[in-house]
Amino acid sequence: MNLLASMKYLVALNEHRHFARAAEACHITQPALSNALRALEEEFGVVIVHRGRTFAGLTQEGEEVLSAAQRMLHEHMVLQQTLKSTEERPAGGLTIGAVPTAMPIAARFAAMLQARHPGILPVVLSLSSSELETRLGNLSVDLGLGYTERMDMCVGKLKAMPQYVEHYFLLRRAAVPHAVELQVGESVSWQAASQHPLCLLTPDMHNRTIVNAAFASVGCQVQAHIETNSILTMALSVVEGQVCSVMPGALVAAVRGYRELEALPLDSPQVRTPIGFMTHAQVRPSRAMAAAQAMAEDSVWLRHVATHSGLLIAP
Repeated sequence: MNLLASMKYLVALNEHRHFARAAEACHITQPALSNALRALEEEFGVVIVHRGRTFAGLTQEGEEVLSAAQRMLHEHMVLQQTLKSTEERPAGGLTIGAVPTAMPIAARFAAMLQARHPGILPVVLSLSSSELETRLGNLSVDLGLGYTERMDMCVGKLKAMPQYVEHYFLLRRAAVPHAVELQVGESVSWQAASQHPLCLLTPDMHNRTIVNAAFASVGCQVQAHIETNSILTMALSVVEGQVCSVMPGALVAAVRGYRELEALPLDSPQVRTPIGFMTHAQVRPSRAMAAAQAMAEDSVWLRHVATHSGLLIAP
């Protein structure tokens, strides 16, 4: 039995929750995957998988084996990068997850990291906050960019690197297109913003929870005219439709090229949300991860991110 391969199959089964899809993801047949998992059960002398007509989950012992498998695969990846690269020239994959409202910053970070270290291959994924926290916990995401205020839900598992404090804007079509690009106008209250038809993120997104709470604090209950889990849809709905949107500065910065739009800072109340990179606190970083952590704390990067987030004012 190839123990490392069998552990990989177990992790894939837990991710896909389906024997056939897990086998396809591992580029093997379903019988081969099933046989490898049975061999794993014989190796440890426990039942790992609840079996029925379909995948029915892992046993308690299976969850323990899964946790060990995730750590083993992580250490295998770390060892590969250690042997095939150096601290000065790191190489290897790095999976970065970000909540949708932080995706523009994650994209900028990945591009600048790859330019600084051409041997690193970043993979950038858009994930909800709960998905991001789960995948950081099971080591399928190396670095997450999201709401650090939620870290109390993952006590001891994650550590944070603060990046910026998010401010919020009402994005709307300008009465007359501006000469060059989107303009930032005078501030407007959340109560005034509630009077507009809005395109908002779906209720499962943490950003929507923040926005709803801000409206509720001034006695307003908003019914969105359009809901989406796509930041591109939010922006284009305003460009092409009759709706406005509530966006954090990082998203407004990403649509600066639309001169027919304007962004009004929202106040009364002032809503400020800390955003940071998060990593697993209990595993050692790979070469690529160590390089990413160093850049996340670099003053050049932090000045860059400050100009593309918050109130969109250069420091």
